[in-house]
Amino acid sequence: MKQGKITEALCAAEKGRAQALTDLMESQFGIHMNQAESNAEEEHELNLSENISSCTVFQAVDKETITLWVLSKGKPVHLRQKEITHGLKDAAAYFRSTMQKAYKEVGVRSEARCEDRSLDALRKYDHTEDVKFEDESSQPSISLESPLNTLYNNIIKPVADLVQGNELIIVPDGLLWLAPYAALMDADSKYLCDSFRVRVIPSLTSLKLIADCPKEYHSRSGSLLVGDPWVEEVTNSKGEKILDPLPFARTEVEMIGRILNVTPIIGKQATKREVLKELSSVALVHFAAHGRMETGEIALTPDPKRRSPIPMKEDYILTIADVLNVKLRARLVVLSCCHSGRGEIKDEGVVGIARAFMGAGARSVLVSLWAIDDEATLEFMRNFYHHLVEGKSASESLNLAMTSLRESDKYSDVKYWAPFVLIGDDVTLDFDQEK
Repeated sequence: MKQGKITEALCAAEKGRAQALTDLMESQFGIHMNQAESNAEEEHELNLSENISSCTVFQAVDKETITLWVLSKGKPVHLRQKEITHGLKDAAAYFRSTMQKAYKEVGVRSEARCEDRSLDALRKYDHTEDVKFEDESSQPSISLESPLNTLYNNIIKPVADLVQGNELIIVPDGLLWLAPYAALMDADSKYLCDSFRVRVIPSLTSLKLIADCPKEYHSRSGSLLVGDPWVEEVTNSKGEKILDPLPFARTEVEMIGRILNVTPIIGKQATKREVLKELSSVALVHFAAHGRMETGEIALTPDPKRRSPIPMKEDYILTIADVLNVKLRARLVVLSCCHSGRGEIKDEGVVGIARAFMGAGARSVLVSLWAIDDEATLEFMRNFYHHLVEGKSASESLNLAMTSLRESDKYSDVKYWAPFVLIGDDVTLDFDQEK
């Protein structure tokens, strides 16, 4: 295929990615792309690699094929395709089945000492599995290889010879947003995170908007740490309490507070009103609280000045709409909640709370694909923030924290270290200004 056609096909695929998010980011950053930049069909010569700092793989799943474009700064765009023919109705069904098996193999929630940071408190969990995928009727093909290896063979191996450097950016398609990329494994049982710092982005355009954002837009200092909001007043229709306290979440933000020399907002102080007041003025935001499975929305302390004696959802749920109404200046948002990487899966990606923080102005968001052991979470966050304070970037801090858990005696299993995903820019923070 000629280079012009390769770029044209990529432009067409890019046009359908995260357009609503792009509109939100343009509005927040005060950036308006000109016609030549926004009309991908007419401007095929647009330099798509202009804002690429690291090797980037753009995915598109269609019928029985996955198409992968590889972009590197200053180099031609490459295209590779792989047919997915395993007796399933299409490639999307195949990946859905493979992802389901991958989560089962990882053993999500299996024997984990884990606070249930889920808002779906009445949901009866299958304790060997935390993630459900729609349309699970497909019959899995017989295979002896690990599903993590299967995913690698389909979405990384076809372009492995083109991927260079020590960082890999991925633009996922649909359900592949929920893939644990760091844990994808080659034929030699080598994890992807052994070779690359991995992060994901919603679209190439969103990366350009972040790059073009005025330097003074994002805050350079200030941290908002929110943990274990007081939710004992939240009840069901029978007046029964449905959300438990989260003592490990409190311990988590207190530990981070000591590392950063910042006082966290915990318990009754963590009201929705107080959080919304502080949210727009800080460089770092960290939540350790209950999250809703479908959207990742966060439960906070009910507003004491509410109208109803019994808290209504608007009194304590930090919704996607609430976040989008904030002029966020954060460089990094960390969502240490159940399901913070979840949401409605659409062509433009996962539409949930993480996307809302990006749309509200955050440069990057760290999410978790599943709930993990409480002690493992503490160890991960301790490592992550120590590296951030040392001046390392978010992607490097993430990779080092994963490596620390993977090399430990207690937390070497994939389920402990692989759920964390960095979305957006690779930021650094200056914590000297906190003191």
